[in-house]
Amino acid sequence: MKKFFYKSSMLALAAGMLLTSCDPEIDSANPSSGELNLENYVAVGNSLTAGYQDNGLYLEGQLNSYPAILAQQFAFAGGGEFKQPLFSDAQRNGSGYLRLTGFASPTSPTLTPVRENLAVVGMGQDGKTPLLAPYLEPINNLGIPGIRMADVSTPGYGFNNPMGFNPYYERILPDDVTPTGALLPYVNRVAASNPTFFTMWLGNNDVLGYATSGGIAPITPSNTFQSNLDAMVNALVGQNAAKGAIINIPDVTAVPFFTTKATAQIMQSAAAAKTKLYIIDKDNQMREAKATDYILLTSTVGTPETVGTNQIPHGFSPFNPLANSEVLDEAEVAAVKAATVDFNNKLAAAAQAKNLALVDMNTFFNSIKGGFAQNGVAYSPTFITGNLFSLDAVHLTPRGYAIVANEIIKNINSKYNASIPQVDVTQYRAVLLP
Repeated sequence: MKKFFYKSSMLALAAGMLLTSCDPEIDSANPSSGELNLENYVAVGNSLTAGYQDNGLYLEGQLNSYPAILAQQFAFAGGGEFKQPLFSDAQRNGSGYLRLTGFASPTSPTLTPVRENLAVVGMGQDGKTPLLAPYLEPINNLGIPGIRMADVSTPGYGFNNPMGFNPYYERILPDDVTPTGALLPYVNRVAASNPTFFTMWLGNNDVLGYATSGGIAPITPSNTFQSNLDAMVNALVGQNAAKGAIINIPDVTAVPFFTTKATAQIMQSAAAAKTKLYIIDKDNQMREAKATDYILLTSTVGTPETVGTNQIPHGFSPFNPLANSEVLDEAEVAAVKAATVDFNNKLAAAAQAKNLALVDMNTFFNSIKGGFAQNGVAYSPTFITGNLFSLDAVHLTPRGYAIVANEIIKNINSKYNASIPQVDVTQYRAVLLP
């Protein structure tokens, strides 16, 4: 199985040391910024922009975020300093994350939460949200895990209050409650960054939350998405007419979180056990599963459970069906795809209206669904072994972020007549074996 993994020797460090970002590889003899001013590059977006991986935000992921990779390549073409809200070495494990510690079986990994050296400094007023160590220095990476396009204009989005808040945004806000402090909407914080060049990868969570909850969390209304998108683009372009790249939304149902527990295979297992697979659909109706339904990675499908006096694998009985939260049924899949098309059309129109680069990450990820090879290494959207996705089956590995960074660079170069060098992706790790 080791042939599926890239294990960087840099990770065999002494206790207390951490992988740092890798040296960039120059693949262009004459790097040039073309039409761009890269002096103040600002990245806005969600967890993907922050460098979230393995179900957490921690120092290694921050150092290997795609904006950090972009910035180090921009430096060859006159790019300025790029600052991130990094966790300290003593708090290097940030919010905590998952580590692969073994395999219960060849197809069942053991994922263990990392709980030491965290940046958690208390609990929020809601009694359930961990507070993270504040970072009050100027930053260029404004990636906020969990943020939706729907949230960018919300006052108090990061304000620690009993009704709930985003702790990742709270940690980069001043410790006060004035309009210039903790109540500051994200779009205002972005406008104050005054970029000369920007990337914006927002909108994923406006459909992803619905999908990963099995259709329970709402999809952002189309008109809300549009109005907040307009506000974000205006804030980024600003009075300086900054150039930038808008990145669109991949098909979220193509990630391992939705494809690892393949419905068709589970239905075959049920048939072999002389039964069928049953689910609760979005209308709260129990029915037989279809191959067009998606069983979520978090589902306990197949786990033996007591039904009456019998032990029956979960889902393999009409008396013990999979819950709605364990399944994205075919109607919910259609809703996700429709919203993704709608939002991506809006993103494309916004890029065209301001003459910005559009990075079609949707098409890119669709093109690699069947896997690909690069420099003799195989890649695919397969959980654990595909080299692209981290242990949460949604976010990328450092290698995956490097591949994304190269795709963004390719589009920037094409749009703005630049020759920014791409990075050697083999210098970044994929999933680590225990």
